[in-house]
Amino acid sequence: MAARFGLGSSSAADLLTVVSTPSQDLALTNFAYCAPADLSKFASPGSSDIYALIGDSIVLTLRYPSICPNTAHQNIPSSHVALNAIQRRHIRVSSGDQISVSRFVTPDNFNLALLRLDLDFVKGKTNRTEQLDAVVLAQKIQEKFVNQVMTTGQKVSFEFCGTNYIFTVNQALLEGQDDAKGLDRGIISTGTYFVFEASPNSGIKIINQREAVGSKIFREKEFDLKKLGIGGLDTEFIEVFRRAFASRVFPPHVVNKLGMKHVKGMLLYGPPGTGKTLMARQIGKLLNGREPKIVNGPEVLSKYVGESEKNIRDLFADAEQEQSTKGEQSDLHVIIFDEIDAICKSRGSTRDGTGVHDGIVNQLLTKIDGVQSLNNVLLIGMTNRKDLLDEALLRPGRLEVHVEINLPDENGRFQILQIHTSKMKENSFLAADVNLQQLAARTKNYSGAELEGVVRSAVSYALNRQISFDDLTKPLDEESIKVTMDDFLNALHEVGPAFGASMDDLERRRLNGIIDCGERHKRIQERALLLVEQIKDNQSPLVTYLLEGPSGSGKTAMAATIGIESDFPYVKIISAESMIGLGEASKCAQIVKVFEDAYKSQLSFIILDDIERLLEYVPVGPRFSNLILQTLLLFLKRLPPKGKSLMVIGTTSVMDFLETVGIFGAFSISDHVPNLDREDVKKVKGISVSRFGVLKQLDVFCENELDYAVEEVNEISIKKLYMLVEMAAVGPKGKSAKAIQSGQEKIDLNFFSSILRDICKNHVFSSF
Repeated sequence: MAARFGLGSSSAADLLTVVSTPSQDLALTNFAYCAPADLSKFASPGSSDIYALIGDSIVLTLRYPSICPNTAHQNIPSSHVALNAIQRRHIRVSSGDQISVSRFVTPDNFNLALLRLDLDFVKGKTNRTEQLDAVVLAQKIQEKFVNQVMTTGQKVSFEFCGTNYIFTVNQALLEGQDDAKGLDRGIISTGTYFVFEASPNSGIKIINQREAVGSKIFREKEFDLKKLGIGGLDTEFIEVFRRAFASRVFPPHVVNKLGMKHVKGMLLYGPPGTGKTLMARQIGKLLNGREPKIVNGPEVLSKYVGESEKNIRDLFADAEQEQSTKGEQSDLHVIIFDEIDAICKSRGSTRDGTGVHDGIVNQLLTKIDGVQSLNNVLLIGMTNRKDLLDEALLRPGRLEVHVEINLPDENGRFQILQIHTSKMKENSFLAADVNLQQLAARTKNYSGAELEGVVRSAVSYALNRQISFDDLTKPLDEESIKVTMDDFLNALHEVGPAFGASMDDLERRRLNGIIDCGERHKRIQERALLLVEQIKDNQSPLVTYLLEGPSGSGKTAMAATIGIESDFPYVKIISAESMIGLGEASKCAQIVKVFEDAYKSQLSFIILDDIERLLEYVPVGPRFSNLILQTLLLFLKRLPPKGKSLMVIGTTSVMDFLETVGIFGAFSISDHVPNLDREDVKKVKGISVSRFGVLKQLDVFCENELDYAVEEVNEISIKKLYMLVEMAAVGPKGKSAKAIQSGQEKIDLNFFSSILRDICKNHVFSSF
């Protein structure tokens, strides 16, 4: 673990006496010097350079003066170490003091990607001004100090163009580093690049800093998204790079010749949990600019007048000051706005009387693209509600790059599952039967956050097996912890996708199951399934299908069955019962949300159940909601986005009304779902044998009484037939409804007939 955090490893320390470096030219090498006998004690096998931890603060390269080229200096006594004045001052020792020196073994992946150095004259403040070319200076420092270890806070003296300077290491970042905190040292390599800084009153001016950086705006030579914890977003990341960073890879003079400006802002939008915030944070870490400022939208708001606008100005203050002093040499400042819709709503949409949101939007627009706009800022906004943002914020020159971070496809889900199970696999906690590819196939419409939740849930099942509730203090056996495939399958039942299929709602629409109701019903169902296949084959992006017929004829149950058998990742039901108590506007908003969510899935299925009830139809008048009608008409004719397909099935019992208001014509296909007639009750597939009838399938009558039961009913809806059977199942005394439902007993035919006669006589049901 120490090697991972750049600490290296060290041997037992020796106490050596500190002496001054023999000469000025050796002092400018930044080496520490000692006698040959002492040098051999700190050598590491297989390494040509000898590194030593001096005290507990810095790591220096050890040398013996006689092995340095073109030198003939006095020898260093045994048990002594020679340090220059800058080194002694940093370690806080004087000549004659003793200090601990131990062998330092460099860990793997110890090369520095970036060194941020603060420059000054060795003699401190002077009246002269020096202009230093960052390109030449970087080459000189790299040649002089290559293979030396640099530590954050360390001060090093060097000579450049006849003048002695001193630099302080402000930041040291390793290649592949993913956490700027805790990593504080590394080795200068040929791939290390340098960012130079100097205080305004130091007398040092840095030029060509951006040319020195060149194409190294990113810390990595290549991007490994899995290493960054980003899965399934390869295409989106490439688009972000092309639009927002391609121009920043080249030096400023190239960009000036092209006559173009850098992109100043981008917007990442999409469903919750798809990785927008994660992607923005990792982009900030990949850049070699300043540490990104991450702001949650609501944090900007303040109850005091003008304070919210001031908070916006403060975010840009550093970038504004640096651009005024350094111009094109300024570093890139990244500002990340999470939930930007909380503060940048369309101006005029918030009627709270304060105008706070309008003021924030105006202030933000001024800073991004105002009269004194900044060119060293990249603003990254994230939102789930792009539609709420002010249009002026989204135009080119502001948040002009819009990247939709959508639900991952199967390959993306596989990558995400690999990322979240990598550690348990590495530590042998993942059972051999776990098939991540199969899990990826079964998790349609799961977001990245929901997949992470599935993994957590699966781990909880594995850990729960190791806990004894009889004795919670019982020691746990870590070696026996295994996360199995069954744990993941259980987790899938526990953690469902927000944009998934409403299986519970679908099953509620067919509580009595599905039975064969005759050739007419079967043809309708087969035709609907053909339309489903048409959608799957991408032959049609939008198919609308209307099932009309008498109330209780089984339209809703048939639509729910088609939705289940379609196996689409997104299946939702829009019904009046889910909108009880809502006003027109709220109902429309709910309908809009279901359709908008459907457009985020590749294959979607929506059921508009009892359309006349959705429209608040009342035959007296007649009266209905025109607002809801126009909303439904819009979505029934609106094509889904490119690459997405949608099937809509509507049900109605008032066909004449739908024709009158024009919604019937919005459906591409319609079918009449009739009530069951005597033949449907009696036979199936044209076979005139009672055992194949609907009542036979219900298995509630004795074989010799089945034909008589069929003769008792005329044309009847399947829903009412179920009601009659359920009422008769209660039966006279001695009968048990549960026993009849289980097939242990049968319905008494005389009791069934009496109920039927009573119902018809008292008009409990409408005409059969």
